[in-house]
Amino acid sequence: MNGSRLPRRLLLTGAGSAAVAALTACQTARSSLPTPQPTRAATSGTPDQAALRRKIASLLVVGFRGDRVKSSDWIVRAIRDGLGGVILFDRDLETGAARNVRSPQQVTTLVRELKKAAPGRLIVSIDQEGGRTARLNPSNGFPATRSEAEIGAENSPAATREWARGLVESLTRVGVNLNYAPVVDLNIDSASRAIGALDRSFSADPDVVVSNATEEIHAHRAAGVKTSLKHFPGIGSAAGNTDFEVVDVSATWRPIELEPYRRLIRAGLADSVLAAHVLNKQLDPNRPASLSPKVITDLLRGELGWQGPVVSDDMQAVAITRQYGSAEAVHLALQAGVDLLVFANQQVYEPDIFEKTLNVVVGLVRSGKLSQARIDQSVARVDTLRPKR
Repeated sequence: MNGSRLPRRLLLTGAGSAAVAALTACQTARSSLPTPQPTRAATSGTPDQAALRRKIASLLVVGFRGDRVKSSDWIVRAIRDGLGGVILFDRDLETGAARNVRSPQQVTTLVRELKKAAPGRLIVSIDQEGGRTARLNPSNGFPATRSEAEIGAENSPAATREWARGLVESLTRVGVNLNYAPVVDLNIDSASRAIGALDRSFSADPDVVVSNATEEIHAHRAAGVKTSLKHFPGIGSAAGNTDFEVVDVSATWRPIELEPYRRLIRAGLADSVLAAHVLNKQLDPNRPASLSPKVITDLLRGELGWQGPVVSDDMQAVAITRQYGSAEAVHLALQAGVDLLVFANQQVYEPDIFEKTLNVVVGLVRSGKLSQARIDQSVARVDTLRPKR
């Protein structure tokens, strides 16, 4: 890993420091899905074509540069055309400069303007795990937060509740409604550059992980903020990071890493599950987890019973783009069962990523490689992640 260029989920907090680093839960894990209600988008074409584009647009989350926006900005135009959501970062990976967050007042205004541009209910998402992986941090005027590792080591329900409420207060203060947390990876390798070395795991013990994640999820739900269990099917033994390299956990992954997902899903505590880009040949000898029907459809949805939204890790990560290319990766992810596709715009910055991806998926449907029913299924799932108003 290049120490000067680290992945979107591992950016460290602190001013001037280098960058280091999506269904309200069913009453049961197999509840029926709601009727799709896609966002509206201004677009040309026949009514059927326009409706298809609106649906596909609603399945995309995109990152962008800037701490303020104007009506002519590409991200605002994309939102007006039905973009499903945005993801916020404190720092830009390529430039090292501040990106979307400079102060509480500034980012609150930014989020308000983004939501104002949306014809429907915009997902505003962030990675606010605590500790060093927190986009809202003291460098931009927010309170410091303890890491999951610190919380897990204390393993006190009262302390965890207080910590989680602090995380959520920062989110609700600015209008974020989806947090890519909690991390429920087991701390299999304490030296893992993806998890252990960054204090991103509650514990190696599934009981500790589940109990602390439960308190964190309850705190988010009480405030109307959705969560995402990550990184399925477990990356606690990953030596590298998928944003910059292919990461293979085949020899180190253990079936016990599924336990937090199994138990949280069974308890009705999952809002969404985030799929990792790791290669795990124990589960699929050919494809990384995020692009694998064996992992997403057979294991997560079949064996574990999860029928809600599955969120991708960054679709611009080297782990998948190096082998598949962006268009093929999008196709395989949707085919595997992923519903919400996230493009951080950190590994590369593509202002046309929304339009480009939209056209790719439209082409897949028109050619028969993806069915409209498959798109409708994802729209219904993703709509459960949207704020009520």
